[in-house]
Amino acid sequence: MLAVGLVFVLVGTFGAAVAATGMAAQRAAVAADLGALAGAARAFDGDAAACAFAADVTGRNGGRMVACRLDGLDVLVTVEVVITPLPGLTRVAASTARAGPVRG
Repeated sequence: MLAVGLVFVLVGTFGAAVAATGMAAQRAAVAADLGALAGAARAFDGDAAACAFAADVTGRNGGRMVACRLDGLDVLVTVEVVITPLPGLTRVAASTARAGPVRG
């Protein structure tokens, strides 16, 4: 009976680790999207201002901006979120987003 209980605990722990990793990937995507939108709002102010504002918004959303650049009026932002789903196991979820004016 103890072995069956241990199996349930291990399966539950593994499931929680997989779910936490998926949530980190989603958090990275959201932080990248919001950072790109924020940077695009400041694209007319130049590369430094746009990327600084994008980094601020990205950090406030739980991510760390690792790359930012302007492509015309588009802002491309890459964000990483570090997660430790199990003790001793660290993973990095990354996402890239692009934002700019509407083209028709």
